[in-house]
Amino acid sequence: MLTLPSILADNRFSLLVAAAPREASRQAFEAQFGGTAHESVEALCADPAVDAVYIATPHQMHAEHIRAAARAGKHVLVDKPLAVSMQDGAAMVAVAQQAGIHMLVGPSHSFDGPVAQALDLIRGGSLGRVRMIQAFNYTDFLYRPRRPEELLTSEGGGVLFSQAIHQIDIVRLLMGGQARSVAAMCGRWDAARPTEGAYAALVGFDGGGFASMLYSGYAHFDSDEWMGWTTELGQPKDPAAYGTARRTLASVASPAEEAALKQTRTFGATDLPDAAPGHEHFGPVVVSLDRGDLRLTPQGLWIYGDTERRFVPAPKALSPRAGVLDALWDAVRRNSPPVQTGAWGLANLEICHAILASADTGQTVALSHQTGL
Repeated sequence: MLTLPSILADNRFSLLVAAAPREASRQAFEAQFGGTAHESVEALCADPAVDAVYIATPHQMHAEHIRAAARAGKHVLVDKPLAVSMQDGAAMVAVAQQAGIHMLVGPSHSFDGPVAQALDLIRGGSLGRVRMIQAFNYTDFLYRPRRPEELLTSEGGGVLFSQAIHQIDIVRLLMGGQARSVAAMCGRWDAARPTEGAYAALVGFDGGGFASMLYSGYAHFDSDEWMGWTTELGQPKDPAAYGTARRTLASVASPAEEAALKQTRTFGATDLPDAAPGHEHFGPVVVSLDRGDLRLTPQGLWIYGDTERRFVPAPKALSPRAGVLDALWDAVRRNSPPVQTGAWGLANLEICHAILASADTGQTVALSHQTGL
């Protein structure tokens, strides 16, 4: 649902085939696009007209669905995170390599326009080396409607696999990718939702740079207030809607009712969101370099130099997730993969697990599956 508006805005792509277990979703796809909808991913991948498959299934299903696409020789865009376990993630990378297909991991906020804008400026070298990054985000993530497994860490639930992965992706991209250690703590503060709802992590990088990442999904302070009341998806946010997630959840009597409420947000059950006027974002990000700081906003970059500051608007994009689709097009049509490959996604996943391990042991965790730009 979140990527579909961008696909529809891009005439390079046609939606031909879909797979979904829900009949209502299949009927909605066929009614809107005139294509064919199957019950199985295998049937989708067997279609000879398909060049690439977008896998937007729950985290724990990614490995099985990547194997199906690889067997059929289809390129893949797979939702973050790559997988839940490192074993599955490594197997997916190997399967894609053996099949000779491109596997992109996203959509993630490392594709956002202002992030790409910051990376271009960093690569230009005018401000020197990146020394430190601070990224933080306060949301209502844990109190949005969830399926039961989304509240189980072992199934990829909680804020780490779904949310930390965005911060990790942004920070690694801007810092050069090659992380080396993680020290972290996690918060599990609601027994009714027994998974990680918050974390704070310090990530060290080759060359001495470091990044602090902090996240809370406990639905109190909303850091979109510091982003000009712009939502993560680039839409205007009404401050008067404060508390909606917790109030809605309080009206739900059982996990089954909560899962049913989440189903009302799926394709075929609700209208598509309007086109976003701003870029997507993942909370405030400040990048410190030798000769200045960068602050990322949904509209562009604030650049704070030695003696002056200035704002540089981010280039207007065709759609909020145009960067993801550009990367997919380049991989499939030009054989030019982006940074966000399967190996890159595996390195991000390693940091998620390192945050959990460090929080459990109180020790700094060394990393061994990292990759540079």
